[in-house]
Amino acid sequence: MVSISFLNPLSPEGKDIVRELGSFEGISQDIPELRRIVTRNPSQEITDDKEIPSNYLELALKRMEWHIKKKHDREFNIRRYSFLSDQAITRYDIISFYLLCQAIGVKFGPNSRETRVMVEAQGDLIQERLGKLHTEERRLIVDEALQMLIKGDRVHWTFFQELLGTRKIRLTDLVLDKGELILEREDFIDRFGPRINHRNPNSMYQLLIGDELKELIMVKMIMQETEDYIKQVHEKARIMVEPNPVLLELADEVAEVLAEQMQHYGYGTGRGGGGPMKSGPLNHLAFPPCVKKALEGIKSGGRNDAIVLFMTPFVSYARLYPDVFRMNISKRVSDQDPQLEITENEVLPLIYEAAQRCVPPLFDDQPQEKVNINAKLGFGMHSTLKMEHEGETTWYTPMSCEKIKLHLPHLCRPDDTCKKIGNPLSYYNRMIWEVRNLNQEDSNSTDSGTVNEHSNVPVEGKNSNTVNGAENIEDESMFPEKSGKSNDDSSEEV
Repeated sequence: MVSISFLNPLSPEGKDIVRELGSFEGISQDIPELRRIVTRNPSQEITDDKEIPSNYLELALKRMEWHIKKKHDREFNIRRYSFLSDQAITRYDIISFYLLCQAIGVKFGPNSRETRVMVEAQGDLIQERLGKLHTEERRLIVDEALQMLIKGDRVHWTFFQELLGTRKIRLTDLVLDKGELILEREDFIDRFGPRINHRNPNSMYQLLIGDELKELIMVKMIMQETEDYIKQVHEKARIMVEPNPVLLELADEVAEVLAEQMQHYGYGTGRGGGGPMKSGPLNHLAFPPCVKKALEGIKSGGRNDAIVLFMTPFVSYARLYPDVFRMNISKRVSDQDPQLEITENEVLPLIYEAAQRCVPPLFDDQPQEKVNINAKLGFGMHSTLKMEHEGETTWYTPMSCEKIKLHLPHLCRPDDTCKKIGNPLSYYNRMIWEVRNLNQEDSNSTDSGTVNEHSNVPVEGKNSNTVNGAENIEDESMFPEKSGKSNDDSSEEV
C-alpha cells in the first residue's frame, strides 16, 4: 500500500525520513536514482532532459511549477509530471516538501502569496495522488491518515476551529450530532438510523459523508498543517542571525518560478481577437463612456452601486487582469499584484477619487463602503487589504453592459464602439489595441520620414546562528529533530 507520508509529509513517518537525511550536505547534488525513477515511469513524457528533476531542489521547484501550469495553462500536459504521482519518489518528495516550506517560511512568511500557492499545491497534489489509487486502497489510506490527524473516537466540532477560521472547510460541510463529528458508517447508522424514515440509512451515509467528505477533511487538515508549519518556521527564523543560504536561494527560485509562470500564463494565449492583453498602467483614453461618467462622480442616486459594484471590478481588472474573459480563469488579486502595491497605489486611489466626486461624497456619509470595496477585491469584510484575508470573498468581475443598463442606466451613454461589445472591460481592451496600433503606425511613419495625422495621441506606458556547509539539519536549519525526540507535536521542534 502507498506510504502515508506520500500524502502527508508531516506525518511521523515523513518526519523520520527527514531526520535520516541529517544535514544539507549534497542537497543540490544529482541523485541518479531520482532520475531513474522519472525516466522509467511508463506514463512519463519527456521532451527535454531539463524536464527531469535531478536533485531535491529541482524536485521542489517542479512541485510548484506543476501546480501553476495545471491551474493556468490551457494546454497543460499531465504526462510531463507523471513522476509526481509515482510512489517511488516518496523519500525525495518528502525532503523537497520540507525544503519548500522552510524556504518560504524563512523568506516570505505565512501571509505571503508564496505560502498560499505552496499550501494550495500540496492539497492539489494529494488529490492528484489519491486519484491514481484503486478505490479500496484509497479508502484505507484516507482512513489511516484521518486516524493520525484526528485524535480520539469522539471529536467535537471545535476541533476544526482553525480550519473553519481559515475557511478551508465550512461548518455546513460537516455532519454533526450534538456537536460531535460523524465520519464512520457504523457511527452514522447508530446515531441517525432510528431517525431516518423511508430511506436506506446506508444510502444516506454515502450521500452525506461517504468517501468524499473523509477525503475533503483529510486534504484540508494536511493543508492547514502545512500552513502552520510554515508559520512555525517563520517565527523561529525571526530570531536567527542569518538563515541557511540554501533556503534563501531556494526561496528566490520559488519567487522566480511564480513570477515567470504567472507572467507567461496570466495574460492570454494569443488566440483569436487581437491577441493577449498584458496588464499595465491604466490608459484613461481607452475608458468607455460609462467609466468616464462614473469618474466624474455620481450626482444622483446609485452612488454605492456605481462605485462598489461597477468601478471597483472594472478598475481592478483593467489594471491587473484585463484578459480575464479571454482566459476564463479565476484568479486572486495577489496572483497579478503579489505585494498589493499596484492595488493600493493605483487601483484604490482611482476608485476613491470617483467616490469623493460623488454628491455628496460617498465616504462622508457611508464610510463602510471602503470595507465593501475591499470585499469586492476578494479580501473579505476588512478595513485594510491583508494577504491573510484574501479569498474570504470573491474578486468580482466587471458588470456586463446589460446589467449596467438595468441597474445604472444613468451611466449608459453608448458610442459607436459600445455597439460592438458586451462589457466595459472588452471596450477598454479594444480601445487599448486601437491606440497601440495608432502608436505603432506613428512610429513607422516617423521612421519613413512621414508624419501620421494621429501622431499626437498620448499613450501611457507599460510598464540565531549562521549556517554554513554541511551542518546538522535539525540543529541549524529547522528540519525536524533527529533521533531521541518524540514524534508527538508537543515535543517536536521546527
